[in-house]
This record gives sequence, C-alpha cells and structure tokens, in this order.
Amino acid sequence: MALVEKFHVVAAEFPVASGQTIKEGQVVSLRLGPTTGVTEVVLQGTAIDGDTSSPYYIPYGIAGDTKSTTASSMPGVAAGWQNRASDYYDETKASGKMTVYHSGGEFATDMFQANVGSAAVLSSLGAQAGQLCLAAVMTTPIEVARLTQQSGSYPSGVPGVNINGDQALSGENTNTYIEFKLTI
Repeated sequence: MALVEKFHVVAAEFPVASGQTIKEGQVVSLRLGPTTGVTEVVLQGTAIDGDTSSPYYIPYGIAGDTKSTTASSMPGVAAGWQNRASDYYDETKASGKMTVYHSGGEFATDMFQANVGSAAVLSSLGAQAGQLCLAAVMTTPIEVARLTQQSGSYPSGVPGVNINGDQALSGENTNTYIEFKLTI
C-alpha cells in the first residue's frame, strides 16, 4: 500500500468524501458532494450514499496521500513504526484534502491486482476497486496507465543486500512493486 513518485505532472488537491478509506497509490475518482456541491475524492469503483452513477467508475488519478484510521500507507513503513499516529494515520487530517496525481507521470506502487504481476511491459492497465489491473480482463476498460516495469523488489535506499546494494522496499503486495506511466 504505497506509492513512489518518480516523476509527476499535476498534483491536485481535493477534499475526501466522508467515510472513505483510501490508501496512497490507489486509483481514485471524483464526485460532486450531494449536500455540499463540492468536488470530492472517492475510491475508484466505490458507490457511496446509495449512488451508483457512472462518475464513480471513471478513474481520475492516483491517490498521493492516505485517508485511514488504522495504518499509514507510506512506502516501507512497518506496522511498529507508523507515521501520523497523532493524526490516527490520516494524512489528510490537517487540510481535509488529498493529493491526486493526474495528467501523466511515472510511479511505482504495490497497489495492483495479481493479474498485473506477470503482465508484459507496456500492457494497458485499468482499475478495479481502486487497484491497477490488466485492462484486457475488464468488461469496459478505461486505460489508466501503461506498465513500464514488471513486478519485483524495489530498492529502499537503505544499505543492505536484497536489490542493487539496497534493502528491498517493503509493502503489502508480497513486497513487490510495479512501475507504470500514468495516462489519465
């Protein structure tokens, strides 16, 4: 549950819809708040407030922050060394807004479905339930990204012996990351 920002074009900020739990690196959509009339971030593919209209299923970008009450989603952060404990792991607590990367960029993440793990480089990626997946397996694919590096260990910058002289960056997806070019 992590995102490594290698290069980004636009980093916008939007309020997060009430009741949402979004991890850094997940694909998000936008919606117009039903009572506020303000554009809000929701996890892609998640209908809320009983509304299942299509805007929730149109991916807008990649979450650059975590809105959670149980754990941080920063890359390489082990459970015993959680950041933002004073804010109950909510990186949006101070401003109420989430960073959303869109309009291109290069990223690494461990927020992908198993079918992406063995995909060929340059495969088209879509999104289901906030995670990157192969667009080819989707009923109505919307391309979100292109795979630029297959799944594997990602260097942490901490001296060690796992990868390129560094310890591998840990994460939830069996400690493996993919690299991709954002196309939305």
